[in-house]
Amino acid sequence: MDGARTLKMFGEYVPVRAEVADVSHFSAHADADQIIDWLRDAPPPHTTYLVHGEETAAETLRNRIDHELGWTAVVPTSGEAVLVR
Repeated sequence: MDGARTLKMFGEYVPVRAEVADVSHFSAHADADQIIDWLRDAPPPHTTYLVHGEETAAETLRNRIDHELGWTAVVPTSGEAVLVR
C-alpha cells in the first residue's frame, strides 16, 4: 500500500510484482449476502478462491457465487498450491 518495490519473505528480499489495492468500506466480517452484493459489482474473475472461514461456510458461499453470479469458485484444500496468472 505504501509503494514498496521489494519486501522481505523468508529472510530474502523479493520484488513486488503485484498491484496492491485498498478496498475501502469492506469488512472482513461481512455476511454472505454482503459479500455477494459486493462481488456483484466487480468484474468476473477467471476463478474465485475462498481461502478463509470454516469449510462448510466456505462451500456454501462457493455454491452461491457459482449459482447467483455464474462465476467459477473454488475452496482449495489445506496446503493446495494454485498457480495464479
